[in-house]
Amino acid sequence: MSMKTSFAYASAWMFAASVSFAQFVSPPAETSVTIDGKALSVKYSAPSVHGRKIFGPGGRISEDGTYPVWRAGANDATAFHTDADLDVGGLAVHKGDYTLFVLVSDPDHWKLIINQQTGQWGLTYSQARDLGRVNMTMSKPSAKVETFKITLSKTGAKDGKLEMAWDNYAASVPIKVK
Repeated sequence: MSMKTSFAYASAWMFAASVSFAQFVSPPAETSVTIDGKALSVKYSAPSVHGRKIFGPGGRISEDGTYPVWRAGANDATAFHTDADLDVGGLAVHKGDYTLFVLVSDPDHWKLIINQQTGQWGLTYSQARDLGRVNMTMSKPSAKVETFKITLSKTGAKDGKLEMAWDNYAASVPIKVK
C-alpha cells in the first residue's frame, strides 16, 4: 500500500470517527429571563436521544453514578443563577448561584433538586448540599424532544416557569420573584 493510499484510509477513518463522535456531543446551551427587573439564567449541556432509551431501568441515565439523581443535562453540572430571592415550587431560594439536578427514579414524577454546591462536574453530587427538592408538574410534549431543552419564561409580573423537556417527558415548576 502506498503512502498516499495509507494517508487516504487514515483520513477517511478519522473523518468517520469524528462524525460518529460528533453525533454524541452535548453542546452548551442556556436560557434566561428577566422577571420584575431581576435576571434568572440556566447554563447546561444539551444531550440528544440518538435512538437510545433515556429514562427508566436500563435507560441511558440509569448508567450515571448519581442515578436516580440526574444532572439535568450532560457534562458540567447544570448552573442556575438568580438576581432575586425566589419561591421555586414552594421552596425559598435566595439570590445567588446553584446547581440543578432532577430526581428521576420514577420517570413520570420528577423532582427538581436545587443544590448549593456549584462549579462541579455533573456527576459530582452531594445530597447534603441540597437546598431542597420540589415536585415538578409532568406533561407529555406534543412530539418527541430529540435534544434536551430547559426553558425559563415569564408568566406574570412577578411569576415565571422553569421547564425541562427531553424524549417523551416534559416537567415544569413555577417561579415567583419575592
